[in-house]
Amino acid sequence: MKTAPVLTRPASARFDLGGATAGYLKAVTEQWLLPTPAANPAILEIFRDRDRQPARNMVPWVGEFAGKYLTSGVQILRLTGNAGLRRQLAAFVVDLVSLQDDDGYLGPWPRDNRLTGKAPNCTGGSTWDAWGHYHVMLGLLLWHEDTGDKEALNCAARIGDLLCDTFLGQRRRGRRLVDTGSTEMNLAPVHALALLYRRTKLERYLELTRQIVAEFAATARDGSPLAGDYVNTGVAGQPFHETPKPRWESLHPVMGMLELYRLTGDEDCRTAFEHIWWSIMKWDRHNNGGFSSGEKAQGNPYHPGAIETCCTVAWMATSVEMLRLTGDPLVADELELSTLNSGLGLHSHSGRWVTYNTPMDGVRKASAHEIVFQAREGSSELNCCSVNGPRALGMISDWALMTGKDGLTVNWYGPGTMQARVAGTTIVVVQDADYPVEPSVVLRVTPKRAAEFTLRLRIPGWSDRTRVRVNGETVAGVKAGSYLSIRRRWKRGDHVEVRFDFRLHRWVGERECRGLTSLYRGPLLLTYDRRFNDCDPDDIPVLDLKDLQLRRMEWKGPTPAPELLVRCVGPRGLEVRLCDFASAGEGGSPYRTWLRVRNAGRARPFTRANPLRTQR
Repeated sequence: MKTAPVLTRPASARFDLGGATAGYLKAVTEQWLLPTPAANPAILEIFRDRDRQPARNMVPWVGEFAGKYLTSGVQILRLTGNAGLRRQLAAFVVDLVSLQDDDGYLGPWPRDNRLTGKAPNCTGGSTWDAWGHYHVMLGLLLWHEDTGDKEALNCAARIGDLLCDTFLGQRRRGRRLVDTGSTEMNLAPVHALALLYRRTKLERYLELTRQIVAEFAATARDGSPLAGDYVNTGVAGQPFHETPKPRWESLHPVMGMLELYRLTGDEDCRTAFEHIWWSIMKWDRHNNGGFSSGEKAQGNPYHPGAIETCCTVAWMATSVEMLRLTGDPLVADELELSTLNSGLGLHSHSGRWVTYNTPMDGVRKASAHEIVFQAREGSSELNCCSVNGPRALGMISDWALMTGKDGLTVNWYGPGTMQARVAGTTIVVVQDADYPVEPSVVLRVTPKRAAEFTLRLRIPGWSDRTRVRVNGETVAGVKAGSYLSIRRRWKRGDHVEVRFDFRLHRWVGERECRGLTSLYRGPLLLTYDRRFNDCDPDDIPVLDLKDLQLRRMEWKGPTPAPELLVRCVGPRGLEVRLCDFASAGEGGSPYRTWLRVRNAGRARPFTRANPLRTQR
């Protein structure tokens, strides 16, 4: 039994985004995606010289770099339509496909060590060979989806065939993926195999998908778990951080589990996926939209461990799938929070680098400096986060504008133009806005020809008093944390005015953040940055919510300027300036998101109705 998503990304979607997001997209494209293959040639050389002697020592996950780069590039291309990027990705795919062996292998490890989980030149442990193939398959499938490139699909299928010949049932060598070590990583191909089956309808791919999902529950001879048992623990309601393998990489096989539900209707897979998502929201998503501490779920959103870029990107990809599955606007709120804060914040304004760790409090460091051990000679910028970070922005294309059975759904607010086909015609939505800096948005809905359909607008859960007017007439029944459905015959000249509630809301901390508070203005996390203030991080004046006034101000100092800068006054007239999280720490200055605030009230418990735990 096949199941259809509640919301989908329309293949016809086109974007021309403005504002700060457009600046990030342009910088990332021109300063990172376009130069990378030439500036970091090891991205393909690791495949070309895999059998050289003596073998090069490499980190276990090195095979992922090309796939992550391609996935990021395709999703950024969906937003920009950049002709140069399109040409470069096409050439990159040709080169990548040419490096595939006759048996389908497209990894970096010597012939005798392929898909075994071990290699003499692997630094520090088991190879993540299947994991690398997963990312290559994912990138190729996305490229084929957008371009129809048959060689890309054939390359992905040959990888799928190799996986089947190696691991499916008793074929050939008869091994299981779960026996190759590093299981939360090496089980990830289940996601790409399910997508490949959807594309080709070849039963062996579905059969291996089923087999791998069953392997989630595999145990060693002593009864200890080999994998995370994500289906059974999810159905049982066990928190994700208490499962045997709660690392961020586990989210990729978890997405494969969801695809199996979509292909077969297996309700246990759906139930487990939804539980895992909500469990992470409750126990592990930080105030900035980042996920994990020290690269795994800790069961503590206040844990000060590193918030890795790849962890956050995986969380965002999982949230996209949750939104497609449920159509829950609170999931779209989460994507907005993660994108505008951590997603933008993990990039430099220049586009030249991303962070490995984007902490709640601390400093931002270029991944090429912090995790330099991943790089190969002559490719100093090449690491897991540098190739994956742009995807955090590219995924806007997955959820900004969606379609369902009843029309067009707008999840993304901000200046620019979006369009898709609905009700047999092309609908162009132009937004006049300075959102998320200012609360007012005007959406000009222009169908190519007049058509009746439902326009659904996301009303964020934090916006208690949202006002909406259609062609000047007030719309009743606007509710925070829901979609507002407006059905009418839309024609040229129609417009919708939305004014969100930008009154300050706050998350009162607990555990390591007890006595501290995070402040939000709309979807933006307000952040102290040393470069905008006269006080040091340890001497930030205590803010008092009783009479706190926020006033926007312009920054006239050194560039880059923050997207948002507000001024507030503490005791004895001491001034504190807070900026948007994405702009914080740009120049290497220390920043803080958890602040001392009087009259903040008690911490609110997590609920599904209020996953942000915020209050006014």
